[in-house]
Amino acid sequence: MRVDGEAWQARFREFTSEAWRLETLPAYNVPQEIEELRAFRAGVRIDPHTHSNDYTDDLKRVRREGKSKGRVHVVTRPLSEYLRYEFMYYLPHAWAGEDIRIMDVTDRPNPLAGVPDFWMFDKREVVLMNYLPDGTQIDRTVFDGDVGRFIEYQRIAIAESVPFEEYLSQ
Repeated sequence: MRVDGEAWQARFREFTSEAWRLETLPAYNVPQEIEELRAFRAGVRIDPHTHSNDYTDDLKRVRREGKSKGRVHVVTRPLSEYLRYEFMYYLPHAWAGEDIRIMDVTDRPNPLAGVPDFWMFDKREVVLMNYLPDGTQIDRTVFDGDVGRFIEYQRIAIAESVPFEEYLSQ
């Protein structure tokens, strides 16, 4: 089943304990980010100490409600331009409460090779994020089956990754 619009947004309001994402691509072609990416290319940078938007506000709400939101992004070096752009936002997101981790597989086998991008809600529902090779989203589909393997993918991703700020310091 495809999920979009209000049904998609409701998942982020209604999860009870955890929303978690695995990101596997070096770039995402997101229409809403075109202007920000253009500015990044022109040298514009945000101040992570003062940056605030709807996403950081929502992260703070999630934390106040005793819930967690996290992600692991699988990367290889050199980082793509898109990842350098995205990393600019990761710091204020982490400070707002998102558990962001990086799994760098540059010099080692990827233990999650072939695993698609997904969101998992409360370890009960998985939504597959389907993309073209260039990072253009095709759709989001609710996984119909046992989510046990996705829970294992999450376990592996967390075990094989480091917190974002630690990755930056390396």
